[in-house]
Amino acid sequence: MANEARPAFRVEKDALGEVQVPADHLWGAQTQRSIVNFPIGVDRFRWGRPVIRAFGVLKKAAARANGELGELPAQTVSLIVQAAQEVIDGTLDAEFPLVVFQTGSGTQSNMNANEVIANRAIQLAGGTVGSKKPVHPNDDVNRGQSSNDTFPAVMHIATVDELDHRLLPALARLRTTLDAKAKAFAGIVMIGRTHLMDATPVTLGQVISGWVAQLDDARATIEHARAGLLPLALGGTAVGTGLNAHPRFGEAVAAAIAEETGVPFVSAQNKFAALSAHDAIMNASAALRTLAAVMMKIANDVRWHASGPRAGFGEIAIPDNEPGSSIMPGKVNPTQVEAVTMVAVRVYGNDAAVAFAGSQGNFQLNVYKPVMLQGTLESVELLADAIDSFDQRCAQGMEPVLPKIRENLEQSLMLVTALNPHIGYENAAKIAQTAHREHSTLRDAALKLGLVSAEDFDRWVDPAAMTRPG
Repeated sequence: MANEARPAFRVEKDALGEVQVPADHLWGAQTQRSIVNFPIGVDRFRWGRPVIRAFGVLKKAAARANGELGELPAQTVSLIVQAAQEVIDGTLDAEFPLVVFQTGSGTQSNMNANEVIANRAIQLAGGTVGSKKPVHPNDDVNRGQSSNDTFPAVMHIATVDELDHRLLPALARLRTTLDAKAKAFAGIVMIGRTHLMDATPVTLGQVISGWVAQLDDARATIEHARAGLLPLALGGTAVGTGLNAHPRFGEAVAAAIAEETGVPFVSAQNKFAALSAHDAIMNASAALRTLAAVMMKIANDVRWHASGPRAGFGEIAIPDNEPGSSIMPGKVNPTQVEAVTMVAVRVYGNDAAVAFAGSQGNFQLNVYKPVMLQGTLESVELLADAIDSFDQRCAQGMEPVLPKIRENLEQSLMLVTALNPHIGYENAAKIAQTAHREHSTLRDAALKLGLVSAEDFDRWVDPAAMTRPG
């Protein structure tokens, strides 16, 4: 009998009856029902570390708050806190198998967290997994909560955490790189371009400083949106009224989450809006779209400036990271640029999904929460990864190609703009048109037409001076 095989399943019960649950896992009946009922996006859209960690933070804080308010005994609080800490630390990640495409309130994911933490707490207490004693998933772990207010809180906690620890640091690193390049290349005069056509001169430093300013503005937009994520829905329970929660639970649990994370989360003033609308997540997604647009602009500028290397602009050299063609020997492509632009496209798509989902709240609940969270977190993660890769494998190695910059500058007809104050727009236009038609230099055309002396032309047409006001 000693070698008798261990049962593969145990039987747990929920409100609908008995469910067979894999014996070697900690999740319970409702999690198992979700696995069976939602085989959508399996292996592609499972919740990742940020969401699981956020659930651990929330459940730990909720237990502490309930203990402080006299809603749970100290021993139960201690067991829940221990189990929730393991969720935070990542040791129980295998116990969170659910996919994004489930109920729109995130009820199954909330119950997944409740069941795992309860069963782990039971193990810690020396009890029988699945017995719901001495810790119950609903009555104890979910005390004072509803999926309708826990999942919105998880949305905010996870998004802020990813912004703080992934995206904003990556953005800061790229900004540092580009700011250094702007200063280093401040004296390199090159031809400007508008409408993809030659324009008056700029410096390469000025060009890159524009990218830096765009990154700064995008960061400010993200930080503003982040502030909107600090109010939490907890305490609203099912419909925003706070039914079955201690009157001070919302404030107490928000304070505990703030202490746990070091982020100043607070209780949302209006729980009805916090449950039925997710404008803060929509704003965060929109801010990510703005950053995606900035990265698209920077990447495309780099792509154009580096094009060629001989038949294009060829003004900037970027690192040769890998062969660019399976048929054309020696070809190298701007692959980091292409990766960034594809990420930008995906972020735009995610934002469209988040915005549409955010418009679908009905009465006291929006039931598109999981897809909104998934889209927002994917945008954060893709942007962070793409920005870091672009920084390390493209921006840091970017250098000017001085001969080509000089050649393009000297051939430009738009240097004639410097003559406007001296001979007028129409006479300057005649010089440019003559030079273009006769394939001559501006100087030769100006002298031929007798509109400018050689001495005046050399004094007035100074590309470096044209990069400054006056």
